[in-house]
Amino acid sequence: MSSLTPISVALKYGFLVVLYLFLLWVAGSAVRDLRSGTSGVEGRGVRRARGRRGAAGREVRGALPQPAGALSASDATGMLSASALRAVDVLQRSPRLVVERAPDHEPGMIYDLDGEVVLGRGSQAAIRLEDPFASSGHARIFEQGGILVLEDLGSTNGTYLNEELLDSPRPLHAGDRIRIGDSEFTFEVD
Repeated sequence: MSSLTPISVALKYGFLVVLYLFLLWVAGSAVRDLRSGTSGVEGRGVRRARGRRGAAGREVRGALPQPAGALSASDATGMLSASALRAVDVLQRSPRLVVERAPDHEPGMIYDLDGEVVLGRGSQAAIRLEDPFASSGHARIFEQGGILVLEDLGSTNGTYLNEELLDSPRPLHAGDRIRIGDSEFTFEVD
């Protein structure tokens, strides 16, 4: 018997312990995702989705005229205070998400925001994402104090606002970019 036998046995059992801990972590993450997908908000919050197409059937990609006082996309840094947009303006100016890129979505598709909206892969999500990196109930957009707020719902891969990982609910401003996995949206108001 060699002197390496106890070490090899310890390494084998250590590897098995690490493997079981990893499997428990994966199972817990899957259970959390499944439980968060049962919030009962299906169909609420999104009035309609429509694509913008020109006469030739191609995307219309021109800049939309901005009303006075609107923030440009270059101002959308995520560092603006919540009072930078007047609360009444955002809610009265038809807030919406525009698809920049997302699996099974046409670029330019528009989701009008009305009330609380959940984005995710689950059947209960108002904006359904066919993205393997999205959780069933990944993020939500809701009205709070007259402004629209983006919140991550404890997703596995996180939600990004202007390429910064969300660690708490953040107010949305015109031109903000929301990324969930491989899906990216721009927040706009009329």
